[in-house]
Amino acid sequence: MSNLNFFKGCFASEMTSTVALFRACPDDRLDYRPHPVNRSAREVIEHLLAHTFDLKVILTNKACDEMLTYTFNGSQDAADKLEVMWNEVKDLLENCSDVQWEQEQVELLVNGKSFVTLPRTNMMWFFFFDMIHHRGQLSSYIRPMGGKNPAVYGYSFDTLNA
Repeated sequence: MSNLNFFKGCFASEMTSTVALFRACPDDRLDYRPHPVNRSAREVIEHLLAHTFDLKVILTNKACDEMLTYTFNGSQDAADKLEVMWNEVKDLLENCSDVQWEQEQVELLVNGKSFVTLPRTNMMWFFFFDMIHHRGQLSSYIRPMGGKNPAVYGYSFDTLNA
């Protein structure tokens, strides 16, 4: 199996869990943050949406000026936007060749300043792993926010005791 095909499979399997997590966030508690230095739930969701947008840019361009936030109107809107963008990324992956994936370089910019240049494959995995990390961060916020954790990898206490 090629690295590209492995990524496609991994990426496709993560959408359901991420969408479910967004939908589990109580809208009236999106300002929740466990500590003053932590991002709020709203900021984590904005970051995850922005990363999904960035994946589209990385797949279609040789440079990506990282979008740090992506606005939304509540948890359900965020989940809906995520589904649309996630499916757009999946479609773009289907049209990506192994040469584009493995050999083309993509420059990552932050606020217009060059940060790093990597092969597209490395850039995509970098963003994808960061998304999984922030999804885990968000999942630790759900119960203190008054929500119930959905099953992300197997059952959760909340899904078994619903």
